[in-house]
Amino acid sequence: MRNILGRDIPDYIEGYGDVKQYQGAFADTKGIIKKDFTFKKIIPTDNKLYRDLNALLDKLPLKNGMTVSFHHHLRNGDYILNLVMKEIAKRGYKDITIAASSIFPCHSPLVELMEKEIVTGIYAAYISGPVAEAISHGKLKKPVVMHTHGGRARIFETGEAKIDIAFLAAPTSDEYGNLNGVHGKSACGALGYAHTDAELAEVVVAITDNLVEYPNTVIEINQTLIDYVLVIDEIGNPKGIVSGTTQITKNPIGLKVASLTSKFIENSGYLKNGMSFQTGAGGISLAVAAELKEIMKRKEICGSFASGGITGYIVDMYKEGLFKALFDVQCFDLKAIESTKVNKEHIRMSASMYANSNNKGAVVNKLDVVILGATEIDTNFNVNVTTGSNGVIMGGSGGHSDTAAGSKLCIIVSQLVNARISVVKDKVTTVTTPGETVDVLVTEKGIAINPLRKDLIEKFKNSNLPIKTIEELREIAKTLIGNEEEIPFEDKIIGVVQYRDGSIIDTLKMVK
Repeated sequence: MRNILGRDIPDYIEGYGDVKQYQGAFADTKGIIKKDFTFKKIIPTDNKLYRDLNALLDKLPLKNGMTVSFHHHLRNGDYILNLVMKEIAKRGYKDITIAASSIFPCHSPLVELMEKEIVTGIYAAYISGPVAEAISHGKLKKPVVMHTHGGRARIFETGEAKIDIAFLAAPTSDEYGNLNGVHGKSACGALGYAHTDAELAEVVVAITDNLVEYPNTVIEINQTLIDYVLVIDEIGNPKGIVSGTTQITKNPIGLKVASLTSKFIENSGYLKNGMSFQTGAGGISLAVAAELKEIMKRKEICGSFASGGITGYIVDMYKEGLFKALFDVQCFDLKAIESTKVNKEHIRMSASMYANSNNKGAVVNKLDVVILGATEIDTNFNVNVTTGSNGVIMGGSGGHSDTAAGSKLCIIVSQLVNARISVVKDKVTTVTTPGETVDVLVTEKGIAINPLRKDLIEKFKNSNLPIKTIEELREIAKTLIGNEEEIPFEDKIIGVVQYRDGSIIDTLKMVK
C-alpha cells in the first residue's frame, strides 16, 4: 500500500498489527473517548512509603508481557529506567514493553535486555545513542513505535496501549505522593511528560531522592494519582539535562541562516504585539531567538507567550518583558529550571495540554511562529528528524509534528549542505512531519516558501530576501556535492512512525 505521501505502508505489520493509514494532517477530526481512570481505595492506616526497591517490587503486580513506563525529564542524566529494569530482569520477567517518553545514550543497558528478549517492545517520541543503533539493526523483537509528544498522551488516553506500572522520577515528593520537579538536588523543572503516566497507569510509583514533610507545598502531580513512594539516594544527574545542542551556534553559516530567518519573520506579518513563539534547542534555532529578541526590543513588541521545552534564552526574553508568559512541558537547561521555581507566569503544562491533537484544545494550536530543524527535507516539504544520513534512528518527532501542525508559520532552519550532505532531498529517508504543515525552509543559500502558502509567496515576491523555490535549492546543493548514494535497507520493518492522530505516516527499515 502507498499512502498519500507516496510511502509504502502495508495494511498489517507483524508485531504491530493493523495499520491506520495516514490520510492527511487534519483528516481525523472525530476526537477520542478518554480511557477511564483506575483508582483503588487507600484507607488511613495504609502506608505508601518504601525505602527498598526490592521490597516494593515484591508488592507490585509484575508479569510477563507487561508495559512499564518512564519519563525523560532528567534526559541523559536519568538513573531510574536502568535501575528499575535491572531489578525486573533479575526476577526473570520477559516480553516487556518500555513506554519511555524518550530514550537517551545513558539508557544503553536496554540493548542487552533487548538482545535477551526481556524487552521486546518500545514506545518513544525520541531515541538516540546505543538503543537507537540496536533497534536500527534489528535487535528489538517488535517494531518500535515512534510517536509525537502529543501523540503519546493520545495513545494512553484512548487505551490504544495500556501502562501497567509507571515509574516516575520525582525530584521532590512527600510520603503521600505529592510531587514536583522544581525542588531538590535532582530538580528538572516541569514534569509535563509524567502526567499521562500518573493519570492512566494501573499502578503509579514515584521514586524520589528528596522526601519532604507532608504536605509538599509545591504540587505538580498530586497524591490521588500515586500508589507508592520509593526513596533512594539518587534519581539522576541534573547535569545530564543540559544537552550539548542547547547553545547558540557560533558557525558563521548557521548565524547567516538565523539572520535570514529573523528578517523573514519580521516581514511576515506575524511579528506583532500578542504574537506567540516556540523554538527548539538547536544552535541555529537559538540564534534565531537571539536575533528576534533584538528586533522585538527595537520595535517594542510584547508577545503573549513562548512555549515548548523552555531554555534559558527564552527565559531571558520573558524577563525582559518580551513575552507575558511561558508554557513549559520540559526544561532544557538549569536557568529554565530555576525560572519554574520563581516566576508565576512560567506555567507548567502536561504533554496532553501541550500537543495532543485530540483533546479540546492544545497549546500548539495557539502558536503563531515555530522554528524547527531538519535532518532532511524533500521538495514536497516533508521533513525527517527521525533517521540520520546512514538510515539509523537518531532522534524522533518529539514535538516537531505537533507544533508544525498547530502553528500559523512553521519555519525549518538548516544549512543547505553540511559535511557534503544536502539537507534538501528528492525524497526524504523517513517522513516525520508532512509537508502540508511546513511553510518555509531557510538556508544560507536562500529561502523556499511552500507553494501551498500563496499568501506568503505574494507577500515576499518583491522582497530583498533571497527567495527561491525548493527545487532551486535542491539544484544548488547538487552542484556543491553531486549525486548522493541511496541508503541500503533490508526488507524487515523495525519500526513505525506514528503521526499525531495515530495513523502511520512511514515505516522504518532495518539498515544493511
